[in-house]
Amino acid sequence: MISCIAIDDEPMALEVIERYCQKSGLIDLKASFREPIKAIEYLNREHIDLVFLDINMPDVNGIQLLRTLATKPMVIFTTAYSNYAVESYDLNAIDYLLKPITFERFLAAINKVLSLKTLKNGSTAKGDDDASIFVKSGPQTYQVKLSDILYLEKDGNYITICLKDKNILVRENMGDIFDLVPAADFIRVHKSYVVAIRHITMIEAHQLIIGQAKIPIGSTYREGLKSRLGIA
Repeated sequence: MISCIAIDDEPMALEVIERYCQKSGLIDLKASFREPIKAIEYLNREHIDLVFLDINMPDVNGIQLLRTLATKPMVIFTTAYSNYAVESYDLNAIDYLLKPITFERFLAAINKVLSLKTLKNGSTAKGDDDASIFVKSGPQTYQVKLSDILYLEKDGNYITICLKDKNILVRENMGDIFDLVPAADFIRVHKSYVVAIRHITMIEAHQLIIGQAKIPIGSTYREGLKSRLGIA
């Protein structure tokens, strides 16, 4: 489980993060802070995987706080303002959540953290079939093993996650379909399709086969697919 803290001068904003952490079952929220200085003291003595960090705070804002840390944890910025987005990504932030934060958008950010942690630990390279993501479909939240995902299909504001035994329809509240899965194990083959490399059984000129499904290969993605798979 990912250990984290939340830093925000607004009590209601902290309550949202606390509720979402508990609801997801993925995050161990160790502490919440309204005063940035106390949060810095905590981070200097405790190891934390992730920080939910508000940007607009008195005395020390979130960006200044992050720059003071000698050892930087993963960071998800939270703010009501979009004008800090570019600067936050320059600081290698995992994500940038605009308030009010929805649970779907929170899950998308957490999936990015899980993917990055998996890559850092090398578990995908070792074939760890237990790595999973959480996705929300309607009132339900599903835990999905990455190894069970065959491909993802995007249609308008929805993404269909096609598994070995069923499909899950997700309303998209993220910038890109890749926000759901790690790029190390998946590849985009069409503007509407991302496929699991491990499940490709055959590649033809304009399509590939996964299970019983025929997935189109877009012309702009064909060379990238060949290069990724080492096909002449």
